[in-house]
Amino acid sequence: MTLDEEGRARLLERLGPTVTAVAQDARSQARNRELALERLAEKIAAGLAVAKRRRPTRPSRAAKERRLEGKRRTGERKRGRRGPAEDE
Repeated sequence: MTLDEEGRARLLERLGPTVTAVAQDARSQARNRELALERLAEKIAAGLAVAKRRRPTRPSRAAKERRLEGKRRTGERKRGRRGPAEDE
């Protein structure tokens, strides 16, 4: 597998100049080496992945109304907890 300059720069930025993977799960050295290589491949794939750009959205009218209704309910609950106001 070869990397283009863009992928190489992305890996250097995200993972640094050296990438290591350690495996001490199995009892045999060969199996641990296989596991370490798999983990290394996963790290490299994750480092090369390009995140999708988020498309900005606005809350819908119903969502705004639900939020305001929840705030109103909370205020009513707190108002109900108050004791009677003392007049002096």
